[in-house]
Amino acid sequence: MIVVSVNVKRVLKLLGDDYVVINAEGHILGRLSSIIAKRLLNGEKIVVVNAEKVIITGDREMVLRRYKEKYDRGSKEKGPYFPRHPEKIFKRTVRGMLPWKSRRGREAYRRLRVFMGVPNELKDKKFEVVEDALYEKVSKTDKYVTLAEVSQYLGFKFRGA
Repeated sequence: MIVVSVNVKRVLKLLGDDYVVINAEGHILGRLSSIIAKRLLNGEKIVVVNAEKVIITGDREMVLRRYKEKYDRGSKEKGPYFPRHPEKIFKRTVRGMLPWKSRRGREAYRRLRVFMGVPNELKDKKFEVVEDALYEKVSKTDKYVTLAEVSQYLGFKFRGA
């Protein structure tokens, strides 16, 4: 059980009622992010749960080194700031696949909500699984790292079990 520090009811109320809930567990980060970005640009509202269980394929040391370089790139005063939280890294990945400098891209980004674990308000909802991004279906490698491991390597401390 992961402790959620945001007011989930308020966040979902701002999003409205017609949203899709995607369970990110066992999905590949890049593939899932690109599919979500396209759907956001088409006007869908998307909520992602279990963001910390998404998979990044590649050699463990190479993946961790690449994310550590991104995190260390800026200064504390001026940035650029790279997040340590798994849900924020996920959102940042999706943001990189949207046309960020246009109004259309920024509005699409506002239709995305990402959570670690499954909030109590979403337990009774039906979760969608994106077949084109599932690790078992598309990946031929056995080398991967979860987003939770990357976050812990960057210094994020998980609360709860």
